[in-house]
Amino acid sequence: MNAFFLVIPLFLIRYGLLLLVNREALPRAALYAPMVGKEKVAFVLYQITTILMILYLLLLKVQTDSNWFFLGIAIYLLGAILYSISIIHFAHPKAAGLNVNGLYRISRHPMYVSFFIYFLGCVFLTQSWVLAALLIVYQLSAHWIILSEERWCMGKFGNEYTKYRNRVRRYL
Repeated sequence: MNAFFLVIPLFLIRYGLLLLVNREALPRAALYAPMVGKEKVAFVLYQITTILMILYLLLLKVQTDSNWFFLGIAIYLLGAILYSISIIHFAHPKAAGLNVNGLYRISRHPMYVSFFIYFLGCVFLTQSWVLAALLIVYQLSAHWIILSEERWCMGKFGNEYTKYRNRVRRYL
């Protein structure tokens, strides 16, 4: 099976599910916090690696005869489930706009975490070191974007975000 089929659920979750759950949240999902310095470089790397991971899957096959296949399926499905749940929670922030419900009680950035898990499953399913390297670059660049988002949240939500940040971990 061509590995590109692995990304179809990602698009269905990101756009279809978000559209179904809260149409108004769809444009908000495309917004990024203002970035400065290295964050701008990280944003470019983030966009490039995301596109490359998706396109590179066109060239790969799922390795069903691999010892890693079932582990890959489990990680992939976990990532898809977590991504779906985080999208649903993202769609319904508090009135002021801060997401603190559901997975946002465990991680301040569950969509980034679940996206990483999703593609980690793809790495195991395809046995691709190139995809693994792209995923590492993606995650390192995403960290810089997350830092800019947290700085923006501090400015927008102030003390409420500080309390949230003190009780909820950045990733897991």
